Amino acid sequence: MNKGRKGILAAGNWIIDKIKIIDEFPHQDGLANILDEQTNNGGAAYNVLKNLARLGAPFPLFGCGLVGHDDNGKHILDDCRAYGINVDYLATTYDAATSFTDVMTVKYNGRRTFFHQRGANALLSPDHIPLQSSSAKILHLAYMLLLDCLDEFDNKHERTQASYIFEAAKNLGFITSSDVVSEAGNRFATVVKPSLPWIDYLFVNEYEASKITGIAVIFRGQIQVKKLVEAAKELLRLGVRENVVLHYPDGAISVGKNGEVYEQKSLKIPADQIKGAAGAGDAFASGVLYGIHEGWSMDLCLKAGVCTAAASLSDPSCSDGIKPMDEILKMIP
Repeated sequence: MNKGRKGILAAGNWIIDKIKIIDEFPHQDGLANILDEQTNNGGAAYNVLKNLARLGAPFPLFGCGLVGHDDNGKHILDDCRAYGINVDYLATTYDAATSFTDVMTVKYNGRRTFFHQRGANALLSPDHIPLQSSSAKILHLAYMLLLDCLDEFDNKHERTQASYIFEAAKNLGFITSSDVVSEAGNRFATVVKPSLPWIDYLFVNEYEASKITGIAVIFRGQIQVKKLVEAAKELLRLGVRENVVLHYPDGAISVGKNGEVYEQKSLKIPADQIKGAAGAGDAFASGVLYGIHEGWSMDLCLKAGVCTAAASLSDPSCSDGIKPMDEILKMIP
């Protein structure tokens, strides 16, 4: 049904990450020293497309979303054009500022903490996503739980606005994929479940999978792979159409509707080579989506995902550590 379609349309969060490298994360009322600062891309749509451009994706990349009519919004548009990303569907608004996140990254371990201003992303509505005029093969819409208008419910049908977008995309012949943000709260099951019957590929981490399904995946402080598989199968039962792709610190698994389970261990990166983990989840998704678009096996898609995520760790930004795909795949032991 998606014959003739080509490229990835990424819609959702467009964010400017203001990254601060700090010596340690302080207790409340404490002080940390800022050692370095950077301004870079952030958010699922922005990160995935820029990552794919750096991977050398041999297919078109289309951005869709909402930024403010300000310097940060101009920065995003200019950056996308420089990377060959089509911005015809990336609109500007005077009603809110471009979303930004202050990312506090601890130098010695790469751990990060986010302080987020939702900005223009909160206003993104179905009207801003013109699926009918898109020839893309894949729609990647994310992050669920961080797009206020799209997370809103139509009380009559107990469905979110995002679920209608996914349904419309499937009816038009798109392959659909999505990701979830790891918010602190109890909205996971309520907001995410209505979209699952129209999502082909769902990306989640261990925390998100547990919050959506209610299945505990950690026992005595250790993540249990068998429980991850159980949670992935539950997400398929709840409606995911093709594959649940679940990543966690030690690796990733893919569980398909046909029952096939693939597991891929994370690459071992020396601690002194890890400059930051911001955007690692989006980097993983980028590698997998590259493979899905190109028709690769899920086994190879997972390898591309963990290698792309590993490469992203070499730089504090979300994308600047990523190299072309042929180099990325050479990282596989």
